[in-house]
Amino acid sequence: MMRPDPKFSNLSMKSGTLVKDIYKPFCTELISRKISSLLKSGDINADVEIVFQSIEGLHEACPGHTGDWYFTGNYPTPGGNKVVNQSFINYIEGRNVRAY
Repeated sequence: MMRPDPKFSNLSMKSGTLVKDIYKPFCTELISRKISSLLKSGDINADVEIVFQSIEGLHEACPGHTGDWYFTGNYPTPGGNKVVNQSFINYIEGRNVRAY
């Protein structure tokens, strides 16, 4: 049986997904800056800025649509939670396999 990685021992699964718990402490500005730093290679001299759309901005841009689960992690079914959690585990463990 696999043992939990101690790096993730503070994750409670109260939100339903590990991924939501990981992103919870970060605002959209910090996420945007981190994505920008990850995507800018050393040979790029220009400033790179990635704008990460906030959920509030998404709701404003697409009023009345309830399909934000892909971005919020509020999956509509327990099966969706299971798949995203397994995907995350596969990524952390370096396994290139499907979660379902």
